[in-house]
Amino acid sequence: MSKKKILQIVFAVLGVILVAGLGSLFVNISIDWFNGLIKPTKFLPNYVIPIVWTVVYLTLSVILVLWLKQGNIPKSVTILLILNGILNVLWCLVFFTLKQTFLGIVVIVINAYFSIYLIYAISMFKRNYAYFLTLYPIWVMIATTLNIALWVLN
Repeated sequence: MSKKKILQIVFAVLGVILVAGLGSLFVNISIDWFNGLIKPTKFLPNYVIPIVWTVVYLTLSVILVLWLKQGNIPKSVTILLILNGILNVLWCLVFFTLKQTFLGIVVIVINAYFSIYLIYAISMFKRNYAYFLTLYPIWVMIATTLNIALWVLN
């Protein structure tokens, strides 16, 4: 494998780690605020959320590594990956750190749209990768409903 390909893989995985790390940082800043919110009676246990995000980020990392080993990721997919990463981090910042539940809804709805679009774009090139990554938009939509519920209840 060429040095260029290895660097692409390293940067792709570091990008996923950066998104996960920044998101986690913004969440942890205001986790006490979040824990104090009135939650729906059927709310997920707090321990489930980081587990699902870890699975999403690990799956994405594996897909990126496999894809890059086989060739290049199309520019359209790369742009959507970056956009989704930015939206994930932005939502964590807005919802948790800034404690703006309504603005969080706006950001996460946009994120949900682009997460679905990302899966569609990936499926145009690598259908099996899109199947493995479907947890991502499903999870973002679940987070969207929880964000809405928290806004209504608080």
